[in-house]
Amino acid sequence: MDAVVVGAGPNGLSAAITLAQAGRSVLLIEGGETVGGAVRSAALTLPGFTHDVCSAIYPLAVGSPYLSKLPLERHGLEWIQPPLALAHPFDDGSAAVLSQVPDETAGSFGASEDDTEDGRAWLRLFLPLATGWERLAGAFLGPLRPFHDPFLMARFGLTGMRSAEALARGRFRGFRARALFAGIAGHSFLPLDLVPTAAFGLVLGATGHSVGWPQPAGGAQRVSDALAGCLRELGGEIVTGWRVKSLDELPRSEVVLLDLTPAQLLRLEGARWPERYRRQLGRYRYGPGVFKVDWALREPIPWRAAACHRAGTLHLGGTLEEIAASERSSWDGRESERPLVLLGQPSRFDPTRAPAGSHTAWAYCHVPNGSTVDMTERIESQVERFAPGFRDLILARHTMDTAWLEAHNPNLVGGDINGGAATLAQLFTRPVARLVPYATPDPRVFLCSASTPPSGGVHGMCGHFSAKAALAVMRV
Repeated sequence: MDAVVVGAGPNGLSAAITLAQAGRSVLLIEGGETVGGAVRSAALTLPGFTHDVCSAIYPLAVGSPYLSKLPLERHGLEWIQPPLALAHPFDDGSAAVLSQVPDETAGSFGASEDDTEDGRAWLRLFLPLATGWERLAGAFLGPLRPFHDPFLMARFGLTGMRSAEALARGRFRGFRARALFAGIAGHSFLPLDLVPTAAFGLVLGATGHSVGWPQPAGGAQRVSDALAGCLRELGGEIVTGWRVKSLDELPRSEVVLLDLTPAQLLRLEGARWPERYRRQLGRYRYGPGVFKVDWALREPIPWRAAACHRAGTLHLGGTLEEIAASERSSWDGRESERPLVLLGQPSRFDPTRAPAGSHTAWAYCHVPNGSTVDMTERIESQVERFAPGFRDLILARHTMDTAWLEAHNPNLVGGDINGGAATLAQLFTRPVARLVPYATPDPRVFLCSASTPPSGGVHGMCGHFSAKAALAVMRV
């Protein structure tokens, strides 16, 4: 056996596929009964309702320099693009939107002089990034390395290496454009007054304009199953239901790649890490967790703003000031009374998710790492705020706190779905500062999880680059 990969999340799968593409024999070991890690589906509420257990929307998958090149459609994956990537409703019944038609986004800010200027400012900011997405993705989604388009990267760096709050206030005058950008930057899990939260807003906003924010037909499991199909087609072997506790139990192989975070790495038996490396791993910082609710609904959510009915994803958080306060709370160890709620309504665009006439929806908010507070009421209050009558449609609900998430997937430490805080200090040097961030002190062991560059998100690039690093030391 040339290589063993432990953990069949999107990064473990991508690492195994990259090795198999190079002609190497690969064994992929997964502790769960199905592949996928945080990319899985299940009947969480009622029979006939398909819910995505963790991740659900995949702009970075379709925009990934690696995953986008794999023949996933041949293995049963179909992408659904809602008419709008994102809608962000407000208390006055309006909504700002993120659309693959940039002018539609610009026009959603309103008709006042300030709003019209915000539309022009939005286009000046995002059009160069959206049209240059493939080149930008090649630089941003990976470790630090030479970049072939210095002008585009300079444009990105000058605006992205700021806080989202500073960029929003500096570029936009009206509350709608500021809030739309703040909600997108909120996916960073960082306080919006920290650098580099603007970079997250720019990257995800650019994907919305260039490749959309799609969902997989039939549920998230279809993404993982398609990746597994690619691996098997290349001759790779997958074993599920094997939770690895020690390196010594693995079959003999030239290299081992671990889709694990530092917390699991420190608990792994048979790994004889130097004390200095153990201390470095112990200092690794995890970010806020999430509290998630899945609903089975008798009807679609009755949004007040018309645009919300056309959007796959919704950000329910009101103004920039509200969103900034919410994200600061979870970072500082407090549950927000009015959290930024990220919501998806997949059955609007995919009728296979629920019985005829019924619907599914999910929502989550950020909470302190390890929080045990039940956020159901606060999340549903935010939905009701923008969709009066929502609670009357609930047939059943399923909730997940941080402990549930970590028990379901040990990589989600304290409910952190990003594999660690993506602070400036940990963005490119995660989990520790090394010339090759995927390498460990053991020359045959590599890390391939979201705790390596380029951080969280379903893009497969952590696994792909880790496999490239492993291939560089393997015998020809």
